[in-house]
Formats: sequence, structure tokens, C-alpha cells
Amino acid sequence: MLTHGRLPWPKPSELPHDGESLYNSIARGPRALGPQYFRLTNEDGCLEGPFNSMVLAPSVGSALQSLGTAIRFQTGLSARAREIAILSVAVALRSEFEWYAHEQIARAAGVNDEQLRGILEGNGLESLNWDDAIIAGLASSLALRLEISEHDYKQAQHILGTTCLIELVTLVGYYMLLDLTMSTFQTPLPDGVPSRFTGARNDE
Repeated sequence: MLTHGRLPWPKPSELPHDGESLYNSIARGPRALGPQYFRLTNEDGCLEGPFNSMVLAPSVGSALQSLGTAIRFQTGLSARAREIAILSVAVALRSEFEWYAHEQIARAAGVNDEQLRGILEGNGLESLNWDDAIIAGLASSLALRLEISEHDYKQAQHILGTTCLIELVTLVGYYMLLDLTMSTFQTPLPDGVPSRFTGARNDE
């Protein structure tokens, strides 16, 4: 069996029944419908990124995949707000795969080149409107310091409301967990995808 960083990298035919069922939920579920902005599998059907670890521990992976589906497709957050938050977490944690996977999704959600460059370089809040900058700042603060100031909390509460603010905090925690998984198991980028962070933790 191939390896993917520190983990085995099974083809679909090499998975046990519960792993195969989860594989189908990921590779043939909502993420696989519509435009494909990043590669879920390689040419042999092996899952890329954090999804490989999910099928190797399917009881936990199934719950994690369900949470990810809810965050991506079932919240009240706009696609733009969601992607700005995800990319801000990716930058804070130097998560190569998450930046790769979500850069094009963010473009489709209306985040332009100047704004993407600003987020990537960590000095881009001035290129965002006020609401977007609050979301980016909140996501970065939570990822880096695990807290936000009372002032920032009140601003986020004002623009998002309670439900969407809870969803945003959950989103940040979910992508932090994915990054922890990829960092621990040294999950590589797909072949041919360049590194965006010098000295990033998961760019092997």
C-alpha cells in the first residue's frame, strides 16, 4: 500500500466496509458535486489532504466529515465570509493544504487577487470591507491565541448575530483540527502543487 506522509494511503478497494462507506460520503458527496476547485483524490482514487486520515479511523472520521459538511453547506454564513475565515486560519497555522484547497473557492465567492494576497501576507485587512475584516481578525485571533477581545467579540456579534457567530467559531475549530491532523501525519500537498508558506509545517 502507498503512504501519504506518515499514514497508509489506501485505494478504495483496500478499505474495510466502514471506511469504504465513509469514502463514498466524501468522494461522492456534496464536496464532489458542482465545480471542483481542488482535487479530492489522486488518479488511483486515494483521498488527498485530511480526508485520508478520516477513512483510516472511520468511526471518528464519519463524525468529522459530517461536521465538515455542515460547516461548508449548512450554515448561515455567506460563502465569502466562510472562505475568508478558512483562509485566515490557514495563514495563522501555515496550513498548506487548506490554502491550496480554498483559494479557488474563495475566488468563486468574490474574494479578489488583492484581498487574497493581503490575507496570505498577513497584512490584508485594509483590502477587505469592515465586515470581512472583522471575520478575518476573529478567525486569526482564535487560531493564534484561542481568544478574542471583548471589543472584537461585540463587533462580531453585531455583524453576525449569535447563531452565525457560533457557526464561525465552530468553523475555526474544525479547520484547526484538520491542520493539527495534517501537521501530525505530515500530510503532503498533491503532486505538482507549489508551497505557499516558506517553512510551512505540512508542505512535505
